[in-house]
Amino acid sequence: QVQLVESGGGLVQAGGSLRLSCAASGSIFSIDAMGWYRQAPGKQRELVAGIRSVDSTNYADSVKGRFTISRDNAKNTVYLQMNSLKPEDTAVYYCHAYAAAQAVGVLMSRDYWGQGTQVTVSS
Repeated sequence: QVQLVESGGGLVQAGGSLRLSCAASGSIFSIDAMGWYRQAPGKQRELVAGIRSVDSTNYADSVKGRFTISRDNAKNTVYLQMNSLKPEDTAVYYCHAYAAAQAVGVLMSRDYWGQGTQVTVSS
């Protein structure tokens, strides 16, 4: 199994910055993709940014030019640098990984989620 632990959320004023981190641990064989999703009150969870490799990233239109996703494969960690934050970025941010891990002696690939970290941007 794979555990994802997020950190770095908090309260920030509009225009400010935050950096989220997510470390994966467990019986990891490989991690294909990692990313960040967010869910605001009353809204569906949405993709914020995803990364497969240095050359393969994707962003929601609403965060392009403001957020940057990066990944440290040696540490099984993904980061989200969030600049020029806006009140509409307020949400619970969830780390996601699609990974292969040992489970009861079988290697399986599946989606894994972190517990979420709150990001609040005040106006």
